[in-house]
Amino acid sequence: MVQATMHPDNLQKCDVLEGEPGKVGRIISWNYVTDGQPKVMKERIEALEPEKNLMVARVIGGDLMKEFKNFFLTIQATPKQRGPGSVVKCHLKYERIDKKVADPEDILVLFVNASTWTKMLSSEF
Repeated sequence: MVQATMHPDNLQKCDVLEGEPGKVGRIISWNYVTDGQPKVMKERIEALEPEKNLMVARVIGGDLMKEFKNFFLTIQATPKQRGPGSVVKCHLKYERIDKKVADPEDILVLFVNASTWTKMLSSEF
């Protein structure tokens, strides 16, 4: 199991539970905080396209599954045309268990706050 310690305000840690780096099927467990509440998410890498700097993950366990039937995260980094760095986009695709469930804006806030680790994450996972 690979374990990384992240920024304690948002991402507390992640554990690689199964699979190899850079391979579809890898399962990762995340401990994170949203709205001051500690949470857990378990995801499986569904697709990797290194030439497009693209990753698709499906949430397969944890707190999100209490409110959503399915939940996918697509992350893509596009190199900036001028200067160093990349523009990173996160797309969430989900189906609520109930119409009363709010949009997962807390996950977008988490992503924005954690985006500084994208380079490290893409090289490790």
